[in-house]
Amino acid sequence: MTSTATNPLPRSIELNDDVAGVRFAATAAQPAIADKSLRLPFLDFMRALASQCIVLHHLVFYGPLPERAQVAIPVVFDWFYHKARMAVQVFFVLGGYFTSRGLAKYKSMNARSVAKTVWARYRRIGIPYLAALAVAILANELARTWMDHEAISARPTTLQLLAHAAFLHDVLGYEALSAGIWYLAIDFQLFLLTLGLFWIARSWICKPSVAGRNQAHSVLLYLMGPLAIASLFWFNRDPNYDIWAIYFFGSYFLGIVLHSLIERSLRVGWAVAYLLLVVAAGLVDPRPRLLVAAGTAIVAYMAKRTGLLTTWPNNRLVNYFGRISYSVFLIHFPVLLLVNAWSTSHMSVSTSSALYALSVAYLLSLIAGVGLYHSVESRIR
Repeated sequence: MTSTATNPLPRSIELNDDVAGVRFAATAAQPAIADKSLRLPFLDFMRALASQCIVLHHLVFYGPLPERAQVAIPVVFDWFYHKARMAVQVFFVLGGYFTSRGLAKYKSMNARSVAKTVWARYRRIGIPYLAALAVAILANELARTWMDHEAISARPTTLQLLAHAAFLHDVLGYEALSAGIWYLAIDFQLFLLTLGLFWIARSWICKPSVAGRNQAHSVLLYLMGPLAIASLFWFNRDPNYDIWAIYFFGSYFLGIVLHSLIERSLRVGWAVAYLLLVVAAGLVDPRPRLLVAAGTAIVAYMAKRTGLLTTWPNNRLVNYFGRISYSVFLIHFPVLLLVNAWSTSHMSVSTSSALYALSVAYLLSLIAGVGLYHSVESRIR
């Protein structure tokens, strides 16, 4: 696998929990819920918290500024450098939950409805992504005039741009043009895999009725269960598979199990059994990321049991951070890159000035996320 300029370590190294350097950005591309009555503020809170962990991970990882600033608070930098990146598991679990929740609404499914669903998904996550990608390309060009650093991507070719637009840049071996966009490709693969299996269950196995719709979800679990177990104990242990959905499918399936459990279409015993398999896989071949995924599912289920899932936090700011988390994910790296480049070119970088510049970069990332959300993402929704 090729390494990328925005991400100097190969992903086979990055995704090992005992080695730093994951190239993941702020948050997941979860299906949007336009109806406010259907929003789940607790999951918005989880998304907001996890996205901030990822932004701060990139803040202390990329560019020359972190090298100067980490001297001031090494323990904090070390935690964000090595540990905060595992917040990606929150997005995998929630991604599985929301995909399962969306598919549960289908009374029937055919090739046309599948195509419409795929296009709706791509439109929702792809158009903001393409807008942010254009910003990232411009940011790389501008940063190149101020500094020479491995975080800056080379000028993209036409085929490279087309591969990015199709979420195939990693599969085809192209350098990523921004940090974290590997997740979008994996998320889209996971969605397509789940949708395809649900189509098989819904249209070819179960009857076209409400009872058939409920049965389809049960069949989906039977179809996906073996794949998830294979992911946990085989594929997820081999970094050669990390450009494919199957590598991450064990965590994603945990979100589908969570939704089925909450909707009472799956017995508690089966859900507990799979949860124990996730924990066992994370302990047998130590992978703390799987334990984070298990913890995410447990916390979300307990929130449902206690009523917090739909009622807490009743805080507009926290809920807003959850809504803009995808836009922050998309746009934060170009901002970090530009602040690093300008600071090292226009000022004498000491420890204190590096800390100040990183603080500015963090605030500007949030502001840029707000701008992208209101100018593009919210309009698409």
